[in-house]
This record gives sequence, C-alpha cells and structure tokens, in this order.
Amino acid sequence: MTLLTTWPETGPETLLGRTSDPAAVAAALAPAGVRFERRPLKDDVPLSAGPDQVLAAYRAEVDELTAREGFATVDVATLHPSDEPDWAEKARAAREKFLREHTHDDDDEVRFFVAGAGVFYVHLDEVVQAVYCTAGDLIGVPKGTRHWFDMGSRPSFTAIRFFHEDDGWIGTFTGSEIASRFPDFDTIHAGA
Repeated sequence: MTLLTTWPETGPETLLGRTSDPAAVAAALAPAGVRFERRPLKDDVPLSAGPDQVLAAYRAEVDELTAREGFATVDVATLHPSDEPDWAEKARAAREKFLREHTHDDDDEVRFFVAGAGVFYVHLDEVVQAVYCTAGDLIGVPKGTRHWFDMGSRPSFTAIRFFHEDDGWIGTFTGSEIASRFPDFDTIHAGA
C-alpha cells in the first residue's frame, strides 16, 4: 500500500495530510516535479531473484522508459533479510548512506519498486512529504530536490534504478539534521 504523509518542515507534530490513494499521491507530488506512478508487477519474479533476473523480467518496461527518457544506466538495488553473518552490518551501512538529507546535482533519482518497501522523504519549500513506496510504485525525485531515503532497520526491497548519467548515485549532502526529526521507515511501516 502506497502512503503519502505530509508535515510542516518544522516537525511531525502537525499532520497536514495523509493519503493512500495513488492518484492523490501523484497529484500532491506533481507541483514540485516529483513523479509518482503505479505500474504492473510480474507475478513470476521470486523475492530471491538476482539483478539479472529482475532486469530480464522487466526488460520491456526498462527498454520503454530508457528509450523515452534517455536513461544511460539501469541497475537493480536489492536488500532482503539474510542469515549471512555480515548481513546486519551490510544493512546498517546501506541504510546510513541514504538517511541524511541530500540533493543530486546531475541526475533525477528514479526508482521502480518491484518488491518490498522504502520511504522517500521529499523536503519542499516549507513541507516534508514522506512517500511510503511499495512494490509497483515508481518515484522520480528531480535533481536539486532536497530528500532522503529510509529502508528501515531490517531492509527488504528490490528496486530498479534509472540514471541519466553513467556515474550512478552521487549525492550532495545538505548538512541539515532534518531527517532525524521525522518518523523513520519503521514507524511509518508499522502504521501503513
């Protein structure tokens, strides 16, 4: 279930809005240039699918988006709970990388969730919008937009990532501590 929660940038004490209607989510994000779409999922892609298998299953969709929007690089980010001894440390490090407010100077951040969930927080003017994305959600955050991403303390997601530049993900951190003042993934996930 997709969920959009909006607060003033001063903090989450005041709820400005909350909706799980995909059309309302897209309409609320559109004025800031943030793209949101629901897309069909493939039934035959197991949670354990590796990047090559995910890209093969979604080849038609990837090719269509790449041709239409000129993406230079497409990859798959996947992280699901595991019994591997280093999994907890790997998950913690991955979460920390994206958990501080940042922008991208050279590219939009476009993600299509094919499994699991994550929360994109978009800091626009005087509001923060938390977009709880689940399988089937495509989100595009325009370059230069302040945002952060939380995958939770026990990440479980697979997302196809689209880049206009060959360099992939390059973030410019704002130095703001705003992310620490808003409910994290685990809190939002529990209430979704």
